[in-house]
Amino acid sequence: MEVFERRRDRFALFDAMDSAAVNICFPLELPDFRPWCREAGLAPFHVLLCAVLRSVLKVENFRYRVLDGEVIRIERLIPSFTVVNQHNDLNFAQFDWSDDLREFVARGIAAREQAGSMAALNMEYAARTPLQAKEQVFVTCIPWLAFTSIQHPIASLKQPDIPSFAWGKYRDAPNGRLELPFSVQAHHGFVDGFHIHQLAQQIAAELEAIMR
Repeated sequence: MEVFERRRDRFALFDAMDSAAVNICFPLELPDFRPWCREAGLAPFHVLLCAVLRSVLKVENFRYRVLDGEVIRIERLIPSFTVVNQHNDLNFAQFDWSDDLREFVARGIAAREQAGSMAALNMEYAARTPLQAKEQVFVTCIPWLAFTSIQHPIASLKQPDIPSFAWGKYRDAPNGRLELPFSVQAHHGFVDGFHIHQLAQQIAAELEAIMR
């Protein structure tokens, strides 16, 4: 928590506002990992999800949460993301973390199939303890749209401490790269624009490492 203590005064400033959220949407440039995924037989969404969540754990400022009025630092993440069910309604998929990429992808696909087959809202998240509820980030993918902005829902404007991420339609970029719209929402008391830049760099680095 030493890193947080250096910015506790910033946290106090933004946390006192009606909304402490910072929300930035930008074109994220990444190595084109899709050919590698095809050769490896892995779903690109789930590989990118893994890279994003690994990056969240490596950029310190994205690990802070507010629990019972106190700032804490989470040590793990429970992967979760939105899916579309058979009625084209949103549902939530959650699964247990694995450090092994193939197992991570397999668990993600199983969670997607389970949530996608449910007509009712998957309420698994409601059974989490208060700490477990903080050990997640909110992830959605909108692959049909090259969106330029997005407003994420927040349970409380006063406490947007669980980060939200969204990404959209891929497009080819020069020199073996791809680009996609990427949105980050977080508590400005924890996260500044520079930390979002760090996250973007780390996601690209994670994908490079995965493909080695």
